[in-house]
Amino acid sequence: MANLDVPIVNILNTNTKMFHYSHQTKLPLKILYKSPETLGLDRIANAVGAVALFPKKNLLAVQVGTCLVLDFVNEKSEYLGGSISPGIKMRFNALHEKTNKLPLLSNNNSSPNFLGTDTNSSLSNGVINGICYEIEGFIKEYSAKFENLIVLFTGGDADYLQKFIKNTIFAAPNLVLKGLNEIIKYNE
Repeated sequence: MANLDVPIVNILNTNTKMFHYSHQTKLPLKILYKSPETLGLDRIANAVGAVALFPKKNLLAVQVGTCLVLDFVNEKSEYLGGSISPGIKMRFNALHEKTNKLPLLSNNNSSPNFLGTDTNSSLSNGVINGICYEIEGFIKEYSAKFENLIVLFTGGDADYLQKFIKNTIFAAPNLVLKGLNEIIKYNE
């Protein structure tokens, strides 16, 4: 609660049924991450939401938004970790801001091909295909190590990207919200 204004927290505690959520909150899964205090609460909720949808399964929850975030939970409902890398917009912004002449693109005008034939199509190809290859590579690695892996796709860019991903995935647009709701129910 360090980031919240104390008087506002007091008003909420007095007038509502406020739930304080942190890395120490009781969860319907076990966190085996080496530094749980640094684990994003969105990542925890994402993992809890995945387990709620597919209990006792090996799960890879892929959030595609500001960052590309992968969270893995095994069939014992143990959160083991994952990865974080730049999302689509961050990649386009970095190419534009960290170079002198590259234009700023977005996925709105990006339909990647295998071969970029001008600067814009080369940028689009690199960013969109690059993130897709990254996701597919992770799915391949996790699938090789964990049987019957279920991949869930969520986040602001999930709808756009899933049409380019060749692996079988399960769309879960409100996975973090589902997880937050499960955490609240678990703590009632």
